Amino acid sequence: MVTAGPTAATRPHNRRQLIIEAAGQVFSGRGYHAASMEEIAAGVGISAAALYRHFPNKYALFAECADIMADRLVAALDEAPPDAGLRDVLAALVRVTVAHRDAGGLYRWEARYLERDDRRRLREKFGHVVGRVAEAVRREFPLPGEDLRAAAALGAIGSITMHHTSTAQRRVEDLLLASATGVVAADPAAAEGSAASVELPAQPVPRTRRAEILAAAVPLFARDGFATVTNGQIAQAVGLAPSAIYRHYPGKVDILVAACLQAAGLLAQAVDRSLDRRAGPRESVIALAAAYVAYSFEHNALNSVAEAEIRGLPDDLRRPLILAQREHIAVWEQQLRTARPELDPRQARLLVHAGFGVVVEAGRALRWQDTPGHRDAVTALVTGALTL
Repeated sequence: MVTAGPTAATRPHNRRQLIIEAAGQVFSGRGYHAASMEEIAAGVGISAAALYRHFPNKYALFAECADIMADRLVAALDEAPPDAGLRDVLAALVRVTVAHRDAGGLYRWEARYLERDDRRRLREKFGHVVGRVAEAVRREFPLPGEDLRAAAALGAIGSITMHHTSTAQRRVEDLLLASATGVVAADPAAAEGSAASVELPAQPVPRTRRAEILAAAVPLFARDGFATVTNGQIAQAVGLAPSAIYRHYPGKVDILVAACLQAAGLLAQAVDRSLDRRAGPRESVIALAAAYVAYSFEHNALNSVAEAEIRGLPDDLRRPLILAQREHIAVWEQQLRTARPELDPRQARLLVHAGFGVVVEAGRALRWQDTPGHRDAVTALVTGALTL
């Protein structure tokens, strides 16, 4: 009689699901190109060869991971009755997102590496989710822009997947639900004129060859992703031979670091200007929101590169950029807690990230068309996310 060996006897029936969960965390934390099948296999406790028995290559695994979060959101809404109240709809999405926090952020930045058909399918699924939320918003808060408010609310909820602020799960769910509700209840016209008062620092005019290379690289990184852009493409955009790039930057990663540092510097200047001569705590937070929104629209390519690519940098290069991010968030946290003293530091930080998530998804919904009206509308939605 043949008996099964110990490996066969203990092999879990849900191994494919375990692989997807582990892969989602690695892809979310390190980015698609920096992740390896060996690292994912180690997270499951299997060999890379065993992993390839379930997925033929890294892309196939990546595409399934990108799909699964959208599938979970769709399933959560499909389980709710068609006439479910807005609070119930939002609460269902919050529970799913918080439960899969470590792997759920994959779609936000890494989905651009999906092939066209996979990307289209993912957009359709999220479109279904936005549409379902918009229906509930229309019933309970019949204001203009229900689709925009629905997308922004999903940005507030999804923000939990993009940072590591920790607090009790129930408290996280309550805060995200309150934030998303604040977004959908916000009147996009409420911040009319706030954009006009924002004085943004201008992006430096490229006067040196080094600056020209940086200015040419940023839109390429934003469009195609850092990992897929070559030095040859950057050189061609500037009118140089590829080898000439190395006279100004030791490597492509140094161009990326320069872009991230430039973004951090511009944002820090915008914050300083926004808080100058503000009368009260609430006005200071609204000024911060207006400045961040204006910065995100005006420097969209630069900001998206800094946000999307920082996780793929080596630790020694990433450290000063993370410190700059933390300093920026600390300013928001201090101002928000002054305006809302009932919040503790972690709660304030979580709401600040929710506001950032609103900007990302609302900006995408508006195709980043930079107009005063769009800036004002998104500023009002961020203010709602902070529940001011």
